[in-house]
Amino acid sequence: MYDPSQRIILLVEDNADDELMTLRAFRKSNIHNPVVVVRDGAEAIDYLFIQGKHANRNPDIRPQVILLDLHLPRIDGLEVLRRIRSHEQTRTLPVVVLTSSKEERDLVDSYQLGVNSFVHKPVDVTSFFEAVRQLGMYWLVLNEMPLPKRGP
Repeated sequence: MYDPSQRIILLVEDNADDELMTLRAFRKSNIHNPVVVVRDGAEAIDYLFIQGKHANRNPDIRPQVILLDLHLPRIDGLEVLRRIRSHEQTRTLPVVVLTSSKEERDLVDSYQLGVNSFVHKPVDVTSFFEAVRQLGMYWLVLNEMPLPKRGP
């Protein structure tokens, strides 16, 4: 499927229009990294913890960055973030909340749970494309991550 050396983007997004716009913005910005899309919080947990329908995926493939919507079906984004930060194997993964939420509480809760960045989805397409381009440049090119810990 994917080469473990590639910098995977995990997009957790339930809105098909926002998913398409994000993928189009990556392409338009010449960001050609593989993007794994999951459409709800439960599937995000399954992907990250290699369980459920993702139980057979290669455990050496870790996302370089997770773009996480907050208002998701089954398990909301804040709970996904809580679980990411509570497990040693995922604790250091960069998580960017990319949401249409304007609630101050969502912003505060996200940072209290350890989000790396909180970005409002811009309403107009040009601003959205620019926001995604900048996210891609920073998290995929400039940011450095520690290597994952192996075994006990």
